[in-house]
Amino acid sequence: MANEMLGQRGTGSGADVSQCASLTAPISLPEATRTADRFAALGHPRRIQLMNMLVRSGFPVCVCDLVAVTGWAQSTVSHHLKQLVDAGLLHREQRGRWAYYSADHEGLASLADIVSVPAADFGLAVRS
Repeated sequence: MANEMLGQRGTGSGADVSQCASLTAPISLPEATRTADRFAALGHPRRIQLMNMLVRSGFPVCVCDLVAVTGWAQSTVSHHLKQLVDAGLLHREQRGRWAYYSADHEGLASLADIVSVPAADFGLAVRS
């Protein structure tokens, strides 16, 4: 019964292993660790909000503007931005006394590589 719950096919004699899904090798442990750290950094609603603003902006944004838009304390914004930078999801650039932040598209792409599944795999029509 456990095998059925896991979606495994056939456990008794005569099971046809050729019907099982083909699997690829897992990502390396260091890459899995980096990816887990990135997902963990996104595990807070404020960080999701900050990432959303920065990805949509398309250009570096001053921390002062993020404070103004969110209404959060500067220390709160800076704390969450640091978590995202440390996880490899944002770039930080110092310009005089202000820091500017922008999305790290390579870091974001690494997350997409983990969770992206072609729409065809779900029987969905692919938009053009």
